[in-house]
Amino acid sequence: MLTLLNRLQDALDATRRLDFLGPLLLRLYLVPIFWMAGTHKLADMPATIAWFGNPDWGLGLPFPELLAWLAALTEAGGAILLLFGLALRWITIPLMVTMLVAIVSVHWPYGWQAIADPSAPFANERVLASAEKIERARALLKEHGNYDWLTSSGKLVVLNNGIEFAATYLVMLVALFFSGAGRWLSVDYWLARALRRKAS
Repeated sequence: MLTLLNRLQDALDATRRLDFLGPLLLRLYLVPIFWMAGTHKLADMPATIAWFGNPDWGLGLPFPELLAWLAALTEAGGAILLLFGLALRWITIPLMVTMLVAIVSVHWPYGWQAIADPSAPFANERVLASAEKIERARALLKEHGNYDWLTSSGKLVVLNNGIEFAATYLVMLVALFFSGAGRWLSVDYWLARALRRKAS
């Protein structure tokens, strides 16, 4: 039995040759998320700056123009660096700051869940109250609208806008900060390899 367990462990250890896949997949997952976030902000910077600065219907942050430009350029530029695995550990730092700001200033008041699901863990009062509202909306749409057409692209849900997605992206960025861009399929790997050759 011990011999079998050792062989299984050896087989598992052999997969370490593929350790570049973890960082690569994390990078590729995050690229479209940050690209969309950054380019949407850049597409209408006056509106983005207003949202960053307005305390009534926006974030109410100080220095909204500076922070809006920093966030937009960090996200869009970060997506490109993530794609190529260039300066990866460096770009994760401002991206993590961006996620922390989003968590605290945008999503924190709404709890954990991004999509309201009263049956899931961490359901706060707002999420629990959404159950009755979504059922009422469904009933109205079934009675007065084309419900099958409206839901043909997906279920009707209530957006809770909690920290779930931003926290997930933050955790992924922390993992990339410590792991780096990964071997073989990153510019960082080949640059480090070339610089080490020159140094020796």
